[in-house]
Formats: sequence, structure tokens, C-alpha cells
Amino acid sequence: MNAYRMKPLAFPWPPLIYGAALAAAFLLQAYFPLAVSETESWIATAAGSVLILVAIVLDVWAMRTLLDCHTTIMPNRCSTHLATSGPYRFTRNPIYLGYTLATAGIGLVMLNPWCLVTATVAAGVTSVIAIKREELHLLSRFGIDFERYCNGTARWI
Repeated sequence: MNAYRMKPLAFPWPPLIYGAALAAAFLLQAYFPLAVSETESWIATAAGSVLILVAIVLDVWAMRTLLDCHTTIMPNRCSTHLATSGPYRFTRNPIYLGYTLATAGIGLVMLNPWCLVTATVAAGVTSVIAIKREELHLLSRFGIDFERYCNGTARWI
């Protein structure tokens, strides 16, 4: 298979990475609890709820944009069109950004500070395992158009 047709990933890892991050956060909190002041827990709950809501809106908006562009949502399938509209105007990875925000938001709602740590780690792992490969795939498929897009749009925020 030539580089033009190369799939970005053999398996859709990012959802599993963030699922593992949440599981690790809850295990870490169970065995190595970090103290959290519960006097103003409603603030953390409200902030976490906002993050989760923003994450859901961002993910749905990004998926809708991909469907409107007639390209795949799955990270292990070949892209047929370069999405540069919708949330892709602001970030090249709005779905992964949504996963990260949701993980952090769950941590705030559940008063589990480990979620903030594991969300950061999951974002780093996703960058290495998925985003780098996806960017190579998009570069091989769309060439200079993808390069221009990268020059004007941040990878995360």
C-alpha cells in the first residue's frame, strides 16, 4: 500500500487511551488519594459540568463537520476530504481536545485530581500514538493544502 492510501492507524486507539486514563485516575485515587477540600465542592462540580458540556458540544460539532465533509470519523480509516471548517478552524484535533476536556471535567465533578493528571498524560500519549500518524496520513493525502492548514491552525488549542 503506498503512502497516499496509507491508513493513519491500524486500530482506533484514542478512545481507549482516554478510557484507560479515567480508569487509572480512579485507581490512583483509591490507592493514593489526593486530599481535596470539599468546602466549596459546588465550584468544582459546576466547572467540571461546564467542561463536560463543552467537550460534548465540541465532539458532536466536530463529528458533524466530518460527516458534512463526507469523510470518516474513525481515526483508523482513510480520509477522503480535508476538514477545515467548523471546530477545525480553531484546532486540528477537536475530538481529542473534547476527550481531554471531558476527562478533566469528570475529575472536577468527582473531586478526583488524578483525572487532571491523567488527562494531560492521555493528551501526550494521543499526540505520540495517534496525532503524529494522522498528520502523516493527511500530509500524504492532501499535501500543500494540509501544510497550509497546519500553518494557520493549532494542533490542540
